[in-house]
Amino acid sequence: MPWAKPEILKAIQSKKIKIEPFDQKLVGSCSVDFRLGNQFKRIKKSNKPVEVFGNPVYNDELHEEVIVKDNQFLELKPGALVLGVTFEKLTLDNQTCAFIEGRSRLARLGLLVHVSSGLIQPGVSNHQVLEIVNLSPHTIHLQPKTIICQVLFDDLKGKAEYKGQFKNQTTA
Repeated sequence: MPWAKPEILKAIQSKKIKIEPFDQKLVGSCSVDFRLGNQFKRIKKSNKPVEVFGNPVYNDELHEEVIVKDNQFLELKPGALVLGVTFEKLTLDNQTCAFIEGRSRLARLGLLVHVSSGLIQPGVSNHQVLEIVNLSPHTIHLQPKTIICQVLFDDLKGKAEYKGQFKNQTTA
């Protein structure tokens, strides 16, 4: 069951959750808004097939990095997908997990902020990677520091710690 605002604020005060930088104005009734960072990765165009067998490992060679200054924007064409990161860094203890959710005001424009990886594992300390897709027939301009998603928090029954390759990820 997601936490309400008072529980979120207690968890931040007790360091169960750490958000850097933290802005209390971004805490809502049961979630915290996160803003878009300035680093993106676009999939490189290629005629070569990408093979996905067994348990594939993320291949960074398929992407090109794009850095967008705060006062500029990234142009996202209809049907395009780009990886982005949150401006805020999130650290969770080993008894807390979280979930990324999109914002309805963006979804109504045809913009999705995560395709399938909404779970944030316990014990992480990273900027959350967003799989941003433009489903609209219009080009969308993405500007850093725009509120892009919301994060909901929940307690685990027991303790766990994610030890995978993205535990301390800071880039898209």
